[in-house]
Amino acid sequence: MVALLSLGALGSTYAADPVPAGRHGHALNQEERAAKMEEHKAKFAEMVAKHQAALHDKLKLTAAQEPAWQTFIAAVTPTLPTMADRAAAASMTTPERLDQHLAMAKQHLAKMETRVAATKVFYAQLTPEQQKTFDAEAAKMHHRWGQRMGHGMMMRHHGA
Repeated sequence: MVALLSLGALGSTYAADPVPAGRHGHALNQEERAAKMEEHKAKFAEMVAKHQAALHDKLKLTAAQEPAWQTFIAAVTPTLPTMADRAAAASMTTPERLDQHLAMAKQHLAKMETRVAATKVFYAQLTPEQQKTFDAEAAKMHHRWGQRMGHGMMMRHHGA
């Protein structure tokens, strides 16, 4: 489930992606890229909310469990990263870029540690039946995410 709720975790790769092309193969200007990113963020937030609502419904949470759910969701809801300043990145030396990547990796690790801790706390609030449901949903989402990523993408992102 942490994988599902941390879809934004791979976002650090967005900054290194090439400039997206417009409709007719023309490079987008900065405003167009920003607008496209905002549109992508809105769609991403909508998808995350939809998945969270479906999980909430499947878990059949009690009123007493709602505060734990809200705390869990606040801790694990992913966000897409902001676009890095391409001009600044282009002017960096290799060691500076590597330092930046290391700093982003450390931020990613800190977010993952927060998500894992929040998941464990929430999971402990669930009944055994709800835990089974949570586990099954997390396994399905992990499988779907892996299929979307493709084996080659997963290998690249996991350093294999």
